[in-house]
Amino acid sequence: MLPGFYDVIHRRRDVRAEFSGEPVDEEVLRRVLDAAHSAPSVGLSQPWDFILVSDETVRRAFWAHVQEERSEFAASLEGERAERFAGIKIDGILEASLSVVVTYDPARGAPGVLGRHAIADAGLYSVCLAIENMWLACTAEGWGMGWVSFYRESFLRELLGIPDGIRPVAWLCVGPVGTLQDTPDLERAGWRTRLPLEAALHLDHWDRRDPEVIITAARSRAVDPAMVSGGPESERPEP
Repeated sequence: MLPGFYDVIHRRRDVRAEFSGEPVDEEVLRRVLDAAHSAPSVGLSQPWDFILVSDETVRRAFWAHVQEERSEFAASLEGERAERFAGIKIDGILEASLSVVVTYDPARGAPGVLGRHAIADAGLYSVCLAIENMWLACTAEGWGMGWVSFYRESFLRELLGIPDGIRPVAWLCVGPVGTLQDTPDLERAGWRTRLPLEAALHLDHWDRRDPEVIITAARSRAVDPAMVSGGPESERPEP
């Protein structure tokens, strides 16, 4: 049992309003980025890059773009949904001490990226693993991190001079915080309620969803080592 590890997982929050704006500690930043860079990746391709953004002019330009995208989304809502969204803060771009843009390079390790031939998005999944590592490291260090998703990739590519073929995956707001909320922002705002684990469990087939038996059944299915190695000698076919 690793209570510290699980505590970090459950304390992690998508931070918006809680950033203190204090200067970042360079040693902490190095540990956080190293945690991201230590993530698993398909074919050991490590297809990520990290752009540290501290320039105020760049951040304000991105913030203005995000507000435009927020307005576009808000215009698609009606009634109570629109009222709830009006009170939701969607970014901490100007409040956070630093922003980190994480990109995906599909050519890293190519051609012949081991494990990507059948699932083209495996490289993109790898970048997301790096982001999650970074998120958990921030939480462990007492920092916050917020993932901004109200933007157009083409705008961000031009803003930061990202070459064609490199995909900007995430603009992350990072830095010290005053506190981390016990409950996610969207739950507190009444936008959405977190599903229980049981609502996402299936057993062997999609339509088998009885939560009372799934975990018990999975636990009781011991694996026979002989079957893993090819079965008992008496059951193996003649060469």
